[in-house]
Parts: sequence; C-alpha cells; structure tokens
Amino acid sequence: MPETPEAPEAPEAPEAAEASAAPEAPEVPRTAKAVPDAAAGPAPAAGSPGAPRNALDRYFAITARGSSLGREIRGGFATFFTMAYILVLNPIILGSAEDKFGAHLSTPQLVTVTALVAAVMTAIMGLGGNLPLAIAAGLGLNAVVAFQIAPLMSWPDAMGMVVLEGLIICVLVVTGLREAVMRAIPGALKQAISVGIGLFIAFIGFVDAGFVTRIPGETGSTPVQLGAVGHLTGWPVLVFCVGVLLTVALMARRVKGAILISIVVSTVLAVVVNAIADIAPAAWGLTVPSVPDDLVAAPDFGLVGSFSLFGAFQQVGVVTIVLLIFTLILSDFFDTMGTVVGVSQEAGLLDEKGDVPNIGRVLLIDGAAAAVGGAASASSNTAYIESAAGVGEGARTGFASLVTGALFAVALFLTPLATVVPAQAAAPALIAVGFLLMAQVRHIEWESYEIAIPAFLTIAVMPFTYSITNGIGAGFLAYVVIKAALGKAREVHWLLWATSALFVVYFAIDPIEQLLGVK
Repeated sequence: MPETPEAPEAPEAPEAAEASAAPEAPEVPRTAKAVPDAAAGPAPAAGSPGAPRNALDRYFAITARGSSLGREIRGGFATFFTMAYILVLNPIILGSAEDKFGAHLSTPQLVTVTALVAAVMTAIMGLGGNLPLAIAAGLGLNAVVAFQIAPLMSWPDAMGMVVLEGLIICVLVVTGLREAVMRAIPGALKQAISVGIGLFIAFIGFVDAGFVTRIPGETGSTPVQLGAVGHLTGWPVLVFCVGVLLTVALMARRVKGAILISIVVSTVLAVVVNAIADIAPAAWGLTVPSVPDDLVAAPDFGLVGSFSLFGAFQQVGVVTIVLLIFTLILSDFFDTMGTVVGVSQEAGLLDEKGDVPNIGRVLLIDGAAAAVGGAASASSNTAYIESAAGVGEGARTGFASLVTGALFAVALFLTPLATVVPAQAAAPALIAVGFLLMAQVRHIEWESYEIAIPAFLTIAVMPFTYSITNGIGAGFLAYVVIKAALGKAREVHWLLWATSALFVVYFAIDPIEQLLGVK
C-alpha cells in the first residue's frame, strides 16, 4: 500500500506536538512527528499526562503514543472492515486458476486459510512489532501465484515456492540487509512513497466503488472513465458518494470514529437500498450487501500444510524458479517497505532519523507471514496499506492489530457477516486515507530537481501502474541516474545502487527471460 519525513527539514509545529501528547487529541493523524516507542526510554513520571495507566498500556505504550484504548479498538475495526474484502477476493483469484494438472483449490477452504493466516500473523505483528499494521494475503502476489506459477506445476509445488520466498526474506532480515536498504533511502523519497501510496489507495477506492472504470475494448481514448458508461449510474455508486460525503463531513468536524461511522452507516444504507431496489448482484461487485441466511459457517482447514517445499524443481528448470522467486521477493520486499513506512509516518511513529520503531521485528514478522501464507495455501501474506484506515481512526499501537486479528479469527466462523460490507461502503475510507497521506507532499523540496523528479515519478507511477513496487523502482532508478549525471554518484548509498540494479532486472524481466530461453 512511503517512507519517512526528513525530521531536520520538517520541524514539528508546537501545536502538533501538544496534540500528540494529549490522550484525546483530534482524530485526524499528525504526520512527521516522533512518538516514543514502548522501550525507547524510561516511563514518564507518575501523574504526568503520558504515564501508563496499567500493564496493557505500558506494554503497548498506548498513552505514550498519544492514543487511548477506545481509539485503538476503533482503529482495529476500521482496518478490518477496509480489508475484509480479501476474504472474498483472495479465494476468487486463487480459486479461479488451475494448476498444471487442471486442479482447482476449494473456495470454502481458501476462505478459511485466508482468514486464519490474517488472524494469526496480524496478532503476532501487534504483539511483536507493536505497530498498527494488519497482515493478509497480498494482492498482486496472489495473482502471480495463480496465473504465473501454478500453471507450471501443482498447487502444493507453487505454494512451496511461496514458502521459500518467505524464508529467503527472513534471511535478508536476519542479516540486516532489508533494514539497511530502508535506512539508505533519502527522506524525500520516503515522503514521495507516502504520497504515491495515498494516491494509489484513493484510486483503488474509486475503482472498487465503480466511481471510476476502465473503458472496455476502446482504443485511442482515455483509459478510464467516470462510472460505467462515462457518467455515474446505479444505486451502488450513489451509496459510495453518500459515504464519501459523510466521511469528509465527519472528518472536517473532527468527529471521533469518523471513518468507522461512515463504514457502518454506508453498509446499513447499502443493505436497505439493495432490499428495496431492483439491483443486479453484479452491480455491487464481489460483495452483495444483504442479510445472510446463515450467520455461522464452519471453517474447513483442509488446505493447511498442503505444500511441497522443493517439488517445483521437479517440474521446471532452476533458472525459471529463480526468476519466479525473484519476482515474488522483489514485489513483497518493496510493497512491505512502502506500507510499513507510510503507515508509520502517518501515525507519527517515525523517530528523529525517520526510522520505524522495532523495524527489525516488523520486517521479520512480515517475512514469516509470507512463509506461513504459503504453508497454509493462502499465498504470500504481507502488511496491508489499508492499515492506514485504522491510523485515520487514531490507532497508534499494536493493540489495534490485536483487534483486527481477533476480528479475522471471528470471521473464521462468521464469514457470512464479515462479507456483508460492500466495496461501496468501505471505499470512502480509502479516499479519506489517501487525503491524509497526500499531506506529506509539502515536505518535498520541489525546487531541487535532483530529488523532485524522482519524487514525482515515485508518486505518479504508483497509481498509474497500480503497483507500489513499480513506483518505488521508478523513483530509485531516476534518483541514481540523476545523481550520476550531476557527478554526485558518490552521494548515493551503495545499497541504492544495488537495489536499482535489481529494479533494472525487474522492469526488463521479459526480454531477460527471452534471452535466457525461459519464455
């Protein structure tokens, strides 16, 4: 789903600092402010505004980060509802594909493993990373598994490759390489990643709601359009528009729980509209807002453990396997990097150097999530940018992730209820979060072309190519090339040069595969 603001260049305003220390500060998150981590130093003196109230508060540093238990709970709910679509979408993507032998994965089993891995790994992120980050099956990554890897081998073999990808990422974390890359990125590029992700998730919201659609079969015209036919049509889009207006009105009035209130109200409106109007189910997209016949559905864990770690080597060549794993790692690596930094920055959790607290543990948990996702046949799991919706509700600690994880656990048994919220009711939250992340653009030094151009490309490529990784790659390549052209190559950290070289391979993967004869 962005990285850290330049702390020295963007000093915190006094009033923003005061707001971050107050337990009941306005709900709209502040950016570019450092908030102490749970283990960052001695606890505040007893009786001071930041003194922990109990063991739970002390462990998660809820008060120290300017939050409250109510905000964390609301944030956890908001994050869950904005990403609950994955319970529907991941089974559709994986279940619609077939492997080399014509086998399909069971949809009920896919729903179970999607919820199971999200519940477990999100809770672990909350406990171990103490960040308001939720984890679930990565979109884009699951498409690679379904449509690029599975057709070459069996499903267990394909999931085994996902496990290998996760294990390799864990090795990169343990050796410090993954964290070192994150620290080597200039602050302005980190800010640009935040802005790019803001535009990206806002665009996702518009597309998911049907407010913006692709023009089918058209050539020589604009690639997207307003509504389905060039103007807004249908009740579902109206629900989305009402939701957006409600969300921005509540945010402008600094109403607590603005995003969550909007999701709930919009869902109720969608259910009512769907009940009284003649609406084709397809008009709502993946989720039709109707009261389910059954509230409880028994989970089916049949896919858990159905993977073969090295089975792929018996189906395809080593070169092909290396290229496929490289594609998974690169996408997962930088999508996570952008998401972790963007969400942390929006929550005001970056330190004075612009680094994420507990970053080593956070990245290790994310890498483990990829491996666990493969072991459960849920595809690679990763941190979700929709976590920013929880931050928008005031979440600042891992307790919000515990709430989100608990809701995914409940969804194991209450899948019908969890999938009542249509995209049109959840998408307004993405628009709101896009606005909040967009605010980082003011910290970029636009007068300096050597940083402004890479920042612009980072921001623009993300939404226009529907990929966080593509945006980061474009920004990195432009940055090192411009620095070299200006005779400042030595100013670029060697890890950025190495990473940029990998992005050259990433962007040129098709001709490379042709040259190697693997395509």
